Amino acid sequence: MKKDLTQGSVTGTMLKFAGPMILGNLLQQCYNIADTLIVGRYLGPEALAAVGSAYTLMTFLTSILIGLCMGSGAVFSVYYGKKEMLQMKKSMLTSFLFITAVTVILNMLVFAGIHPILRILQVPESVYPLMYEYVKVIFSGILFVFLYNFFAFLLRALGNSVVPLWFLGAATVLNIFLDILFVVGWKMGVGGAAAATVIAQALSGIGIGIYTWVKEPDLRPHRKEISPDKKTGAEIVRNSFAACVQQSVMNFGILMIQGLVNSFGPVVMAAFAAAVKIDSFAYMPAQEFGNAFSLFISQNHGAGARERVRQGVVRAVVVSVSFCVVISAGIFVLAPWLMQIFVDGGETAIIRTGTDYLRIEGTFYCGIGILFLLYGFYRGVEKPEMSLVLTVISLGTRVLLAYLLSPLPQIGVKGIWWAIPIGWFLADVTGIACIRKISGYRLKKVQGRKDGS
Repeated sequence: MKKDLTQGSVTGTMLKFAGPMILGNLLQQCYNIADTLIVGRYLGPEALAAVGSAYTLMTFLTSILIGLCMGSGAVFSVYYGKKEMLQMKKSMLTSFLFITAVTVILNMLVFAGIHPILRILQVPESVYPLMYEYVKVIFSGILFVFLYNFFAFLLRALGNSVVPLWFLGAATVLNIFLDILFVVGWKMGVGGAAAATVIAQALSGIGIGIYTWVKEPDLRPHRKEISPDKKTGAEIVRNSFAACVQQSVMNFGILMIQGLVNSFGPVVMAAFAAAVKIDSFAYMPAQEFGNAFSLFISQNHGAGARERVRQGVVRAVVVSVSFCVVISAGIFVLAPWLMQIFVDGGETAIIRTGTDYLRIEGTFYCGIGILFLLYGFYRGVEKPEMSLVLTVISLGTRVLLAYLLSPLPQIGVKGIWWAIPIGWFLADVTGIACIRKISGYRLKKVQGRKDGS
């Protein structure tokens, strides 16, 4: 199932590789939506607000691990493109040990700091007990999040995006089944919803690790390949740390927004919880396409295929923008009905607030589609620090404007919504303007040069 991304049609190769990644994340989003739907319908608005806020918190924590795995995956892919398998295996082992240590430390810290974290998030008293019950269970699955993402990014670096889909699909189906059983059947409340998630994460994390060990014997490091290598270690730490900080900054910004949203009360919290699910589902294909595009760029950059990199950038922009335009139109028209998937039609205040969010942000999905491609491009050409810079611009603008605009009576909570696309736009302009200077690539083909750089 491995695929050489340096060969074949540029657009076709990217789409075929991205397809399973997009489908896998769609399945994940289907679970998230099912989880929100079950909690909202059977446990009520306060439970929905608790789980929605906890989801934002968990996303921030797991983004640290996902960022580390993502950065390592870019290194794996570059070595695979260069056909330097010994260095690739050294980087795998170094990365695994490094991220395992981070995971253990992170798990200890979050269990020790649950109450301070919830107080920082300004969780209302009516929601606090439910959110505490949910997060104390969900935190126990952090190790499994690391395992799944490490091996998923490893396999994708080899051009195999299908096997991670299998394990994610199985985990999603199990998760939904256990949600129904624990919440609807056994009346276990929000703790049951959290337990269902952890069990499913364990299946996917342990399962994909066993699969990789059994089916990819060439990736098993031998004694001569586990000797200390400062250069490899430094490269892994540099790329992993940059991607980790990027993901963490991104989700920390979102977490700060969640705290601001919480200050507006349970109605806005519930609306935000439901709307974010719809929002994430809507632009998720563009996000996963950006991740697939990053690995496409990594392999071709490692192989020295500069013209193929240039072609990949141009065609990826066409694909992403085309998709985002269609989705933006659909979200704008269907927003009120999409909100009613999660909340009863009688909850008019929640539906109205959620619709405002979706129509404001959803109109500008092209902005985030381009931003995902820029993130992927800079990771792929071994300039991960630039992805972090763009994230700081995007999220910094978003947080600053949200806190400045939302207190104004004539703007209110809509100031939070408007801050999002403005941040995307500023980051896009910066990222595009810096491509040639930072990466050494030109997007326009130069006459008389075969590499098109």
